[in-house]
Amino acid sequence: MEELREFIDASGLANLGWQNVLLLMAGAGFAFVAIAKKTEPYVLLPIGIGIILANLPLTGLTHYSPEAGQQESGILGVVFEFALFKWNILPPLIFLGLGALTDFGPIIANPKTLLLGAAAQMGVFAALWLALVVGFDIKEAGAIAIIGGADGPTTIFASARLAPELLGITAVTAYSYMASVVFIQPPLMRLLTTKKEREIVMRPLREVSRKEKLLFPAVTMVIIILVVPESAPLIAMFMIGNMFRESGVVPRLFNSASNEVLNVATIFLMITVGAQLSAERVFDVDTVKILGLGLGAFAFSTVSGLLFAKVMNLFVKEKVNPLIGSAGVSAVPMAARLSHNIGRRANPANFLLPHAMGPNVAGVIGSAVVAGVFISVLG
Repeated sequence: MEELREFIDASGLANLGWQNVLLLMAGAGFAFVAIAKKTEPYVLLPIGIGIILANLPLTGLTHYSPEAGQQESGILGVVFEFALFKWNILPPLIFLGLGALTDFGPIIANPKTLLLGAAAQMGVFAALWLALVVGFDIKEAGAIAIIGGADGPTTIFASARLAPELLGITAVTAYSYMASVVFIQPPLMRLLTTKKEREIVMRPLREVSRKEKLLFPAVTMVIIILVVPESAPLIAMFMIGNMFRESGVVPRLFNSASNEVLNVATIFLMITVGAQLSAERVFDVDTVKILGLGLGAFAFSTVSGLLFAKVMNLFVKEKVNPLIGSAGVSAVPMAARLSHNIGRRANPANFLLPHAMGPNVAGVIGSAVVAGVFISVLG
């Protein structure tokens, strides 16, 4: 009988708290949305699984103990310690794959969209200031602020360098708001634009030559890294992946970067990030603050992009549909698709997707640059 009692006391069930139960339900919710609703399944399903694993007591999966050696370290703890915290290699690998999947044609054909991507980073700086006001230190504020760029890998990269203790919640917040683009952005887009503005038809983009597509990533990479060296891990991988794509001479490298490398990095990154959301980390006042700051930053970035597009129309001859300004956040390609869909509802003749992809991709570059600046100045 004593042995049975000891066995029960040592089981996960005996150590399961109500906080764990709530987070197990949250993890299951992530998985349900991914499977049943098919909403960002590559992000939400592995994150949901990670949350579930983190809240099953006594598994040791998320534990890392350098003193005790391999026997007492869980696989997710080891991945977090080395692939995210110490070496921080998974976000750059994600950027390699994203670069291989990216077409810079819309930016090259319409360089003005770079300004829209830059304008949409204003939410990052607003969140930095607000995070300082509510009591976070400067490094923590920098990590939280990057959520406003709506770029998960960049948020993880910056958090790991600036405030690793916040990595789990900042990463999940960034990815959650990326997945919630379809709920957060439309009300703001309709509120800040008139029906006439939403109906603006933009003429088709010009054809971009292969030479331009080859030169753009190479030149952009060199310039950005010279100006902001701390952005090199993300920018270099992003542009290298794109050069694999546009060169047309390394199909195996292009296929590996856009498939195997991206998929493996996504598996470990998403599950490990989700596994950081254990009960003791989540049920904290700071977590609630971060969720609020992240939402405010993302909304402010959306508003900044929309308003800048409206201001731009005061000075340019060819009018820009302001809806594409909201795509300046880095939620690729969800934000661009949303701009396109809302534009089509206002005017069936609208085809905004290629135009919206310009600021969308510019937002990816912009958020990586801002992260590099924060790491350089604050780290």
